[in-house]
Amino acid sequence: METRRAYKIAQALEQLVFSGTYQDGERLDELKLAEQFSVSRTPIREALQVLVSTGMAEQIPRRGVFVRQPGAVELMEMFETMAELEAACGRLAATRMSDTDLKQLKEANKKGEQAIRNQDPDLYYAENEIFHQIIYRGSANSYLEKQALQLQNKLRAYRKMQLRFRGRLDQSMAEHTEIIFALENADAEKAAAALRKHVAVQGEKFHQLMASLKT
Repeated sequence: METRRAYKIAQALEQLVFSGTYQDGERLDELKLAEQFSVSRTPIREALQVLVSTGMAEQIPRRGVFVRQPGAVELMEMFETMAELEAACGRLAATRMSDTDLKQLKEANKKGEQAIRNQDPDLYYAENEIFHQIIYRGSANSYLEKQALQLQNKLRAYRKMQLRFRGRLDQSMAEHTEIIFALENADAEKAAAALRKHVAVQGEKFHQLMASLKT
Protein backbone atom coordinates (compact mmCIF):
# COMPACT_ATOMS: atom_id res chain seq x y z
CA MET A 1 0.00 0.00 0.00
CA GLU A 2 2.79 2.42 0.92
CA THR A 3 4.67 1.55 -2.29
CA ARG A 4 1.58 2.22 -4.40
CA ARG A 5 1.02 5.54 -2.64
CA ALA A 6 4.65 6.51 -3.15
CA TYR A 7 4.39 5.71 -6.85
CA LYS A 8 1.29 7.89 -7.21
CA ILE A 9 3.06 10.74 -5.40
CA ALA A 10 6.03 10.31 -7.74
CA GLN A 11 3.68 10.58 -10.73
CA ALA A 12 2.12 13.72 -9.28
CA LEU A 13 5.57 15.23 -8.72
CA GLU A 14 6.53 14.46 -12.31
CA GLN A 15 3.54 16.46 -13.51
CA LEU A 16 4.41 19.32 -11.16
CA VAL A 17 7.92 19.40 -12.61
CA PHE A 18 6.55 19.38 -16.17
CA SER A 19 4.08 22.14 -15.32
CA GLY A 20 6.89 24.32 -13.97
CA THR A 21 5.71 24.25 -10.34
CA TYR A 22 9.13 22.83 -9.48
CA GLN A 23 12.05 24.18 -11.49
CA ASP A 24 15.23 22.48 -12.59
CA GLY A 25 17.71 22.58 -9.69
CA GLU A 26 15.04 23.20 -7.03
CA ARG A 27 15.25 21.24 -3.77
CA LEU A 28 12.33 18.93 -2.99
CA ASP A 29 11.65 19.37 0.73
CA GLU A 30 10.37 16.21 2.44
CA LEU A 31 8.48 18.02 5.21
CA LYS A 32 6.69 20.41 2.86
CA LEU A 33 5.79 17.60 0.49
CA ALA A 34 4.48 15.48 3.36
CA GLU A 35 2.18 18.35 4.31
CA GLN A 36 1.17 18.95 0.70
CA PHE A 37 0.17 15.31 0.12
CA SER A 38 -1.10 14.73 3.69
CA VAL A 39 1.15 11.74 4.27
CA SER A 40 4.08 10.80 6.47
CA ARG A 41 7.64 11.33 5.28
CA THR A 42 8.09 7.63 4.45
CA PRO A 43 6.09 7.58 1.19
CA ILE A 44 7.62 10.95 0.29
CA ARG A 45 11.13 9.50 0.66
CA GLU A 46 10.10 6.53 -1.49
CA ALA A 47 8.56 8.82 -4.11
CA LEU A 48 11.73 10.91 -4.24
CA GLN A 49 13.78 7.78 -4.76
CA VAL A 50 11.54 6.88 -7.70
CA LEU A 51 12.34 10.27 -9.23
CA VAL A 52 16.05 9.77 -8.55
CA SER A 53 15.96 6.32 -10.19
CA THR A 54 14.37 7.76 -13.34
CA GLY A 55 16.81 10.65 -13.51
CA MET A 56 14.18 13.32 -12.88
CA ALA A 57 15.85 14.20 -9.60
CA GLU A 58 19.34 14.03 -8.16
CA GLN A 59 20.27 13.15 -4.59
CA ILE A 60 23.20 15.15 -3.23
CA PRO A 61 24.70 13.81 0.02
CA ARG A 62 23.88 15.92 3.09
CA ARG A 63 21.95 18.40 0.95
CA GLY A 64 18.86 16.55 -0.25
CA VAL A 65 17.02 15.75 -3.47
CA PHE A 66 16.93 18.27 -6.32
CA VAL A 67 14.91 18.42 -9.53
CA ARG A 68 16.94 17.52 -12.59
CA GLN A 69 15.55 17.89 -16.09
CA PRO A 70 17.68 16.96 -19.09
CA GLY A 71 18.30 19.60 -21.72
CA ALA A 72 17.08 19.22 -25.30
CA VAL A 73 20.33 17.69 -26.57
CA GLU A 74 20.60 15.17 -23.74
CA LEU A 75 16.95 14.14 -24.09
CA MET A 76 17.31 13.64 -27.84
CA GLU A 77 20.45 11.56 -27.27
CA MET A 78 18.63 9.41 -24.71
CA PHE A 79 15.79 8.75 -27.16
CA GLU A 80 18.24 7.96 -29.95
CA THR A 81 20.02 5.46 -27.70
CA MET A 82 16.72 3.95 -26.60
CA ALA A 83 15.63 3.52 -30.21
CA GLU A 84 18.85 1.66 -31.04
CA LEU A 85 18.62 -0.54 -27.94
CA GLU A 86 15.04 -1.47 -28.81
CA ALA A 87 16.03 -2.15 -32.42
CA ALA A 88 18.77 -4.51 -31.19
CA CYS A 89 16.31 -6.27 -28.89
CA GLY A 90 13.82 -6.66 -31.74
CA ARG A 91 16.44 -7.98 -34.13
CA LEU A 92 17.46 -10.71 -31.67
CA ALA A 93 13.94 -11.43 -30.41
CA ALA A 94 12.73 -12.10 -33.97
CA THR A 95 14.67 -15.36 -34.01
CA ARG A 96 14.99 -16.11 -30.29
CA MET A 97 11.59 -15.26 -28.84
CA SER A 98 9.52 -18.20 -27.57
CA ASP A 99 5.91 -18.91 -28.48
CA THR A 100 5.00 -18.08 -24.88
CA ASP A 101 6.64 -14.68 -25.20
CA LEU A 102 4.73 -13.99 -28.42
CA LYS A 103 1.47 -14.97 -26.76
CA GLN A 104 2.18 -12.66 -23.81
CA LEU A 105 3.13 -9.87 -26.23
CA LYS A 106 -0.24 -10.15 -27.97
CA GLU A 107 -2.07 -10.23 -24.64
CA ALA A 108 -0.33 -7.03 -23.50
CA ASN A 109 -1.25 -5.44 -26.82
CA LYS A 110 -4.91 -6.41 -26.42
CA LYS A 111 -4.97 -4.83 -22.97
CA GLY A 112 -3.47 -1.72 -24.53
CA GLU A 113 -6.27 -1.65 -27.10
CA GLN A 114 -8.81 -1.84 -24.30
CA ALA A 115 -7.09 1.04 -22.50
CA ILE A 116 -7.41 3.15 -25.65
CA ARG A 117 -11.11 2.32 -25.91
CA ASN A 118 -11.45 3.40 -22.29
CA GLN A 119 -9.48 6.58 -23.07
CA ASP A 120 -7.00 5.72 -20.33
CA PRO A 121 -3.47 6.78 -21.44
CA ASP A 122 -1.94 5.86 -18.06
CA LEU A 123 -3.19 2.28 -18.30
CA TYR A 124 -2.08 2.14 -21.92
CA TYR A 125 1.43 3.17 -20.93
CA ALA A 126 1.53 0.51 -18.21
CA GLU A 127 0.67 -2.16 -20.80
CA ASN A 128 3.06 -0.53 -23.27
CA GLU A 129 5.91 -0.92 -20.79
CA ILE A 130 5.08 -4.61 -20.41
CA PHE A 131 4.91 -4.98 -24.21
CA HIS A 132 8.43 -3.62 -24.60
CA GLN A 133 9.82 -5.55 -21.63
CA ILE A 134 8.63 -8.82 -23.20
CA ILE A 135 10.66 -7.94 -26.30
CA TYR A 136 13.72 -7.12 -24.18
CA ARG A 137 13.38 -10.52 -22.51
CA GLY A 138 12.77 -12.17 -25.86
CA SER A 139 16.18 -11.00 -27.08
CA ALA A 140 17.68 -13.70 -24.80
CA ASN A 141 20.54 -11.35 -24.04
CA SER A 142 20.47 -10.49 -20.35
CA TYR A 143 23.02 -7.66 -20.63
CA LEU A 144 21.08 -5.97 -23.44
CA GLU A 145 17.83 -6.49 -21.52
CA LYS A 146 19.31 -4.82 -18.43
CA GLN A 147 20.53 -1.79 -20.42
CA ALA A 148 17.16 -1.41 -22.14
CA LEU A 149 15.29 -1.63 -18.84
CA GLN A 150 17.50 1.01 -17.22
CA LEU A 151 16.99 3.52 -20.02
CA GLN A 152 13.29 2.70 -20.29
CA ASN A 153 13.03 3.61 -16.61
CA LYS A 154 14.85 6.92 -17.13
CA LEU A 155 12.64 7.87 -20.07
CA ARG A 156 9.38 6.70 -18.53
CA ALA A 157 7.94 10.13 -17.77
CA TYR A 158 8.85 11.51 -21.21
CA ARG A 159 7.56 8.51 -23.18
CA LYS A 160 4.38 8.63 -21.15
CA MET A 161 3.94 12.33 -21.93
CA GLN A 162 4.11 11.61 -25.67
CA LEU A 163 1.00 9.49 -25.43
CA ARG A 164 -1.03 12.58 -24.56
CA PHE A 165 -0.34 14.14 -27.96
CA ARG A 166 -3.36 14.08 -30.25
CA GLY A 167 -3.52 10.86 -32.26
CA ARG A 168 -0.43 9.32 -30.65
CA LEU A 169 -2.25 6.45 -28.91
CA ASP A 170 -3.74 5.14 -32.15
CA GLN A 171 -0.44 5.63 -33.95
CA SER A 172 1.40 3.73 -31.22
CA MET A 173 -1.05 0.83 -31.49
CA ALA A 174 -0.60 0.68 -35.27
CA GLU A 175 3.16 0.53 -34.76
CA HIS A 176 2.72 -2.32 -32.26
CA THR A 177 0.82 -4.28 -34.90
CA GLU A 178 3.74 -3.84 -37.31
CA ILE A 179 6.20 -4.97 -34.63
CA ILE A 180 4.20 -8.08 -33.77
CA PHE A 181 3.90 -9.02 -37.46
CA ALA A 182 7.67 -8.79 -37.93
CA LEU A 183 8.39 -10.83 -34.80
CA GLU A 184 5.83 -13.50 -35.73
CA ASN A 185 7.49 -13.86 -39.12
CA ALA A 186 11.00 -13.96 -37.62
CA ASP A 187 11.95 -10.98 -39.77
CA ALA A 188 14.86 -9.55 -37.79
CA GLU A 189 15.48 -6.46 -39.93
CA LYS A 190 11.82 -5.46 -40.12
CA ALA A 191 11.44 -5.95 -36.37
CA ALA A 192 14.49 -3.75 -35.73
CA ALA A 193 13.29 -1.04 -38.13
CA ALA A 194 9.76 -1.06 -36.70
CA LEU A 195 10.99 -0.71 -33.12
CA ARG A 196 13.49 1.99 -34.03
CA LYS A 197 10.73 4.02 -35.73
CA HIS A 198 8.35 3.39 -32.83
CA VAL A 199 10.71 4.72 -30.16
CA ALA A 200 12.62 7.46 -31.98
CA VAL A 201 11.49 11.01 -31.25
CA GLN A 202 12.15 13.19 -34.26
CA GLY A 203 10.98 16.38 -35.91
CA GLU A 204 7.55 17.61 -34.90
CA LYS A 205 7.11 15.01 -32.18
CA PHE A 206 10.29 16.11 -30.42
CA HIS A 207 9.31 19.78 -30.67
CA GLN A 208 5.94 18.89 -29.15
CA LEU A 209 7.69 17.12 -26.29
CA MET A 210 10.03 20.00 -25.59
CA ALA A 211 7.15 22.50 -25.74
CA SER A 212 5.22 20.37 -23.22
CA LEU A 213 8.17 20.54 -20.80
CA LYS A 214 8.12 24.33 -20.93
CA THR A 215 4.38 24.84 -20.30
